[in-house]
Amino acid sequence: MGRAYQNRKESMAKTAAAKTKVYSKYGREIYMAAKSGGGDPQANLTLRGLIERAKKDQVPGHVIDKAIDKAKGGAGEDYSPARYEGYGPGNCMVIVDCLTDNPNRTFGDVRLAFTKTKCKIGTPGVVAHMFDHCAIFAFSGHDEEAVLEALMEADVDVTDIETEDGNVTVFAPNTEYAKAKQALEAAFEGIEFEVDEIQFLPKTTTVVEGDDIPMFEKFLDMLNDLDDVQNVFHNAELPQE
Repeated sequence: MGRAYQNRKESMAKTAAAKTKVYSKYGREIYMAAKSGGGDPQANLTLRGLIERAKKDQVPGHVIDKAIDKAKGGAGEDYSPARYEGYGPGNCMVIVDCLTDNPNRTFGDVRLAFTKTKCKIGTPGVVAHMFDHCAIFAFSGHDEEAVLEALMEADVDVTDIETEDGNVTVFAPNTEYAKAKQALEAAFEGIEFEVDEIQFLPKTTTVVEGDDIPMFEKFLDMLNDLDDVQNVFHNAELPQE
């Protein structure tokens, strides 16, 4: 599986000015998770994972609380998920996950980011088959066997386990997210996750070089500037600086 899951971090806020965008995106995700699964983080593992991740990304508590309170009150917007796929600069593959209250507007905005950077938006499924939809958990530790045993006992379908730099990383199908997290928390008291999320991991990578590099960066910036865009996944491999 490699460490490709870190590519999501490259598309997060790079400047202080972009923090509000991050707060807004987390607020929307937390609102939707609380609305669909309940506002109690102890009973709603998806919500709990989002809150923990938001805190690590320094999202203020009042932003989190406001999103949960709005969901509990039953008021507020009605967002629905939307996913767009296509080919970015250098012919890399891209998946754009959105939460929107206006699918027509969102599609127009995302399509504009593709066309303005000479990219091609495709039909649903055009590149998704070249990605693994994974639940990923990374935490401090060395004992792969103990981790595998705990997951197997809980009947979790494990895709891969890696150990590197004092961290264990578990990959499982996205449908096993809740079961895997519960098994790890039950087996390892006080476990703290460095990574706890669901992502699309590319099965292969595409090298982006030359004039395509600034175009790729512009493409990512345009997508991440859109309020409706929650995550951008890609298989681009940029030259190491």
